[in-house]
Amino acid sequence: MTADDGPGDLAGILDLADWRRTIAALYTDVRRLAASDPAAALDHWRTTRESLFRDHPQSPVPEGERPAFRAHHFEHDPALRFEVAVEPPAAERPSPPGLGGMGGGGGFGGLAIQLPVSAGGEMAFERVGTVTLPFGQATRRLELYWMKGYAGGLFLPFRDATNGTETYGAGRYLLDAAKSADLGPGAEPGSLVLDFNFAFQPSCAFDPKFACPLAPPANRLDLPIRAGERLA
Repeated sequence: MTADDGPGDLAGILDLADWRRTIAALYTDVRRLAASDPAAALDHWRTTRESLFRDHPQSPVPEGERPAFRAHHFEHDPALRFEVAVEPPAAERPSPPGLGGMGGGGGFGGLAIQLPVSAGGEMAFERVGTVTLPFGQATRRLELYWMKGYAGGLFLPFRDATNGTETYGAGRYLLDAAKSADLGPGAEPGSLVLDFNFAFQPSCAFDPKFACPLAPPANRLDLPIRAGERLA
C-alpha cells in the first residue's frame, strides 16, 4: 500500500519501524498544535513530510529522485477545516460471521465493500459511516471506511475536480489511520476533524510500484478542492 510494505531485510525492518514511529509522532504534534493554531500545525506537517520524503530510506519517492524532491501544496484555506458528526451508513447489513470485534480487521456491523487498488484488484473495507461537509452554500457527503485487513483503521479517500490536472488522477486521502494519518476527534462526541489542507496523495502517486486503495464513486466530489498536496 505505502512505503511501509515489504521491508525485506533487517535494515529495512528497522527503517520501517522508524518511519512509522516518526509519522505517528508527527500527527501527535499536529493534533496538539492545531488545537490553538491550525496554520502552525499545517506548516509543521508540510516541512516534516517533505524532509522525510527527501531523506528517509522508507520514502515512497524513487531513490534517484529524492535529493531534488520538493513538496507542492495549495494555499492554506481555513474554510476547508471542518468538525463533522459521523452518521451511520445509509444502508447497513450485518458483517459475515467471524468478523465481529474491534481488532485489526474486525467488523462493525456496517456494509462490506471492496475498494479498487491502484495496482489492480480490490481491498476489503467496511463502510462504517458518512460525513456531511458544508462547502459554501452546498453540502456534500463522503463515506467513511474501516480497513478490514492490514493494520485496520479509519480510512477516508476522496476524488475531486482537480484530479488528473492539479492533483493525482486517482484522488487523495483525508484519513488513513493505519498509517497514523488522523487529525483526531472534534469537540462534540461522535465527531471527527477533517481538514482538506492536510489532504495527501497516496504513495502510488510517487511510484506506481505501490498498491493503494482508491476512492470509490461515492467519494467523488463534483467540485475542485484546492487545498492540501498537489502535483506541482
